[in-house]
Amino acid sequence: MSTQRTHYVTTTDGVTIGGTVHGQGQPLVFLHGGIGDGDLDWDRLLGHLTGRFTCHLLSMRGRGLSGDHSDLSPGRQVDDVLAYVDSIGEPTGLVGWSAGANLALGAAARPDAVDTVDAVALLEPPMRSLMNEQEQTVISDAIARMGKLAAEGNLTAAARAFASGPFNDEEIAAAEDAGYFEAAGRYVPRLLNLLQQVVAYEGPTAEDPGVLGAISAPVLVLYGSDTMPFYPASARHAADHIPNARVREIPGAGHAAPLTHPEALAKALTDFFGATRRSG
Repeated sequence: MSTQRTHYVTTTDGVTIGGTVHGQGQPLVFLHGGIGDGDLDWDRLLGHLTGRFTCHLLSMRGRGLSGDHSDLSPGRQVDDVLAYVDSIGEPTGLVGWSAGANLALGAAARPDAVDTVDAVALLEPPMRSLMNEQEQTVISDAIARMGKLAAEGNLTAAARAFASGPFNDEEIAAAEDAGYFEAAGRYVPRLLNLLQQVVAYEGPTAEDPGVLGAISAPVLVLYGSDTMPFYPASARHAADHIPNARVREIPGAGHAAPLTHPEALAKALTDFFGATRRSG
């Protein structure tokens, strides 16, 4: 019997935030990256997790099951995450990939997360201040190509262009074969808006030592062995400032481990969340 269902919460500014829910057991809320949505980014992990965990594949505002709004600022989206987690009604684990990892950090650092977020797993949080000049150029060029293609109406190519920054060639090919960019293309306009708001945001960010130091939950920070250098640097930066954090490498993976290495990623998550629940 299928256990798939949906879960919704309405935020204080009236946006409905929804997630597809699979499985039974300890609840985990998954926060997607900048390109896709909850179902696109995480569905490959489900077969490895749903026998032990209740997996909430949350989509942020403007994506998937969720309503849209002009405010896509990091602080507002952290509010959305906490509203969703609080509505579950029991201590919950957070799993975030890329931009979603930064949201997980922001959520876990809030004082009201102490009783609702009991553990956090991060996959390659992007901390811009740790990029070298070459990496800054690669990402900036990818964003510029995305914007140009989006203006021409080619949203699938625009999504692929953005991914060409953080994804390696093998990951681009795998995502292409899976139809990932075609499915994610509809979110390109929101992604461009999101990136503008992230750059303009003046609030505390996920890379601030004060934010990281406020996280009391145990944290696992994951990165791929074949990824851009600033992602392992970001992982170490997070672990250096979070009181109870550890770092783990996923062999052979780049930035897109949920798409290319779901079994290895699911194994790391199962080991971590299983251990935190036993120790709690």
